[in-house]
Formats: sequence, structure tokens, C-alpha cells
Amino acid sequence: MTRDEGSAVPGPLVPSPSEPPSRPGGVELFRQLTQSIGQEIVGYVDIIRALTIALVAEGHVLLEGVPGLAKTQLVRAFSQTLKLSFRRIQFTPDMLPSDILGSTVLQPKDQTFTFRPGPIFANVILADEINRAPPKVQSALLEAMQERQVTIEGVSHPLARPFMVIATQNPIEHEGTYPLPEAELDRFMFRGIMGYPSTEEEVRILRTRAKNLDAQEVAPVLTPADVAHLQALRKEVFVHDDVYRYLAAVVRQTRQDHRLLVGASPRASVQFLMAVKAAALLDGRTFVVPDDVRELAFTVFNHRVIVRPEVLSQSLGVGEATGTIALLSQILRQDLDAVDVPR
Repeated sequence: MTRDEGSAVPGPLVPSPSEPPSRPGGVELFRQLTQSIGQEIVGYVDIIRALTIALVAEGHVLLEGVPGLAKTQLVRAFSQTLKLSFRRIQFTPDMLPSDILGSTVLQPKDQTFTFRPGPIFANVILADEINRAPPKVQSALLEAMQERQVTIEGVSHPLARPFMVIATQNPIEHEGTYPLPEAELDRFMFRGIMGYPSTEEEVRILRTRAKNLDAQEVAPVLTPADVAHLQALRKEVFVHDDVYRYLAAVVRQTRQDHRLLVGASPRASVQFLMAVKAAALLDGRTFVVPDDVRELAFTVFNHRVIVRPEVLSQSLGVGEATGTIALLSQILRQDLDAVDVPR
């Protein structure tokens, strides 16, 4: 029986023997993707996993890191492994919404108006340095990310499927930037924090670039039909009622934490559910376990919750206005530990 995102089935946390066996291919898929992207990108396996989970869960990802960490190369390589159409949109302060969505133009021959699609009409969209565009331009992505369509002059135009926005931003440079509004941040399933590579990884980068400074072509792994199939399989992943309650309790704990001014929204709960189901599928399981919830909690919450100013002022280190990464990690880890894990 097919189960959608909102169904619950009583019984043990693991499906009974009558349930379908674990579907093969999830672990192998992630291995192939990582190996293929590794032809161009060194390290960042956790970010590649987050991108893969978001793709299967039909979510969007915000990548944050200082300049020079190969964020753009990583997204380009990721799209190449999937045989998906890819468009890069470089956000700048002088952009207009029509530069992203498209516009209606007059045809001189027959004096009729036709719609000319913008770069948003692709499978994978790289919104590069998204915080450099003003709020009016950033808001142009809201309908596309939530409803998979854009509306121009009262006419709705569906977007390609699968559709995924991967945005990047620099956390340390604030001059000439516009912070993303909470409504838009909440539409990103994950925020991936990209740090500096280890010494060993940097040596590998230097050796690779010493041989060839040009970007390498990444071997494709999946077709759009394969991606759609995986997204359909995600809907069949079993979630026990106790796991539903555990996930809801974890979300509710962020709203009750006195150190947080704003907790996770109901949209976060739904996206969290889809993400843990995708994670289980990629691990070769047809059922969700509490460890899936614990693994993804920080990545799902770190851009959604806001630390109270008085708590933030007591923390050390450099971070965003919404809190340092170290402080957020500590708070969310303690919130996880405060919730009883189902057995």
C-alpha cells in the first residue's frame, strides 16, 4: 500500500515482514553520485548528501560559506551527474524580477504578446550570491520555490520537474547585501554550512589543479525519469506513529526553548518529514528511524530558528545576526537531547 507524507501506521518502528523489503539502489546511488562529483570536487560529502536528500525530497538548499570554497562548481557538478538542465543566475543589486522569471514581449510581426521564459525555467537553478539582490528580486523566487510555478500578468506558468533551487551566500561580507527575509529562508529545506577543507583535502585540490586548471566534465548518473522514480519511492517510505510524534516533539521543543526567539514553523515540520524519508531511502531502508531525525535536525533548523539577542550577546565567535553556528549547534543539540527517543 502506498503511503503519502501524512499517513501513519501503528505497530513496530520497523515494518513487519509483510512489508516490502528494503529497496536496493539508495546506498549505491549516493556512492555513484559522490564518486562522480568527486571527479571535480574534493570533499564535502556531507553537503553532497544534503543536496541528494533535498532532490529526492523535492526541497531547496541554501549553501553558505566564504568565497573560494567551490560552491558554484559543486552545484554545477551536482546537476551534471543528474542529466538535468542547469541555469546559473548571478544575483546583483540592479536586477529586476523579470530577469529571473521572464516577461511578456510584443511580437512586431503580428502585434501579439508572447511570454518569454526567464532562466528560472530549468531543473536546477543556482541562485549565486542570492543576498546581493534587493528584497523585490528575492521575493520573485517565493512562488517558484513553494508552488513550482510563476505568475506573469495574471497567467501561471508551470516550472520544469524536477525543480530545485540551490542558493549561495557569503556569511562574512555584508556591504551591498540584503539579508534574506524569514519567509524565504523558511522555504529552504536545508542550509548547508561549508567550511575550509582539511589539510589532506587541500593537498588533493592542489595536486588536481596542478595537472589541469580547467573544470572537468562530470559523468552523469541519473536521468530526470530516475529522479522522478526516486521521488515516488520516497512517498512509500514507512513512518511509525511514534516517529511522527518524535519528530513533532523535536520541532515543538524549538518553540519552547527560552533561548530562541522564533522556533521552527509547521512548514519546517513537513519538510523535515520529507527529508527523513528521503534519507532513509538513500540509506537503503523503506522505514524511518529516530536516528534519521537526529541526523538532519541541525541542517533543517539552523536557518529557521532565531536566538534571543541577550543569549547571542553572551556567545563568542563571529556569525550571522541570527546567531553563531557554534551556539546554534549547541542549542539544537540540547533540544534534541531533551526529547525522549522512541524505542
